[in-house]
Amino acid sequence: MGKWDWQVFLQDTGGGQTYLEWLMSAWGWTLSVALLSLVVALVVGSLIGILRTVPNKGVALFGECWVELFRNIPLLVQIFLWYHVIPSLFLSLRAVPSFLLVVFALGFFTSARVAEQVKAGINALPKGQRYAGLAMGLTLPQTYRYVLLPMAFRIVIPPLTSESMNIIKNSSVAFAVSISEMTMFAMQAQEETSRGIEVYLAVTGLYFISAFAINRLALLIEHKVQVPGTLGGGK
Repeated sequence: MGKWDWQVFLQDTGGGQTYLEWLMSAWGWTLSVALLSLVVALVVGSLIGILRTVPNKGVALFGECWVELFRNIPLLVQIFLWYHVIPSLFLSLRAVPSFLLVVFALGFFTSARVAEQVKAGINALPKGQRYAGLAMGLTLPQTYRYVLLPMAFRIVIPPLTSESMNIIKNSSVAFAVSISEMTMFAMQAQEETSRGIEVYLAVTGLYFISAFAINRLALLIEHKVQVPGTLGGGK
């Protein structure tokens, strides 16, 4: 086995950029897919999670169906459905960039998991809190907004942190529809340079840095919003 050659990243790709510049561009695509998908997942997942706890069987059933649909179909299959099938059914989506189709696919897939966490957080609260809000004259939406959700989201920050880290790793499936993210970079750069060790170690390091940064940020948010007097919440 030859010595490692990290100068491979300074070599020209033949397209007017070095492999390091290509790697940084791929990292940017990975972060863009992951962060936009996370926004979709948090917004949609929170809404679905709330719907699953409202005292209306029809609404709750819709939420259950959403979760079961997106949770039980493999992510890669969902990517292909969004890329190949859905634009054929809805012709207006043919003009949507593949980047956004991947964002929707990954965001909706993760929203099912977020919905589970939000539902669990709301159900973990004493039922008396909902009744107290309604007894004070608040409407049901107001009770959720001002009474239940502020506490529920504090409870679910740790599991949501795990989902946020997972979405960084799951973004690697975007290579399947030719998004130039880090996994695609690694596959192509390894073929072109025959320096698989250096390429995959660099990509692994950037995945780790991305996930670790989200973990630290979520931990900071958790400490900031911790209710005083609870475990870890200070005085």
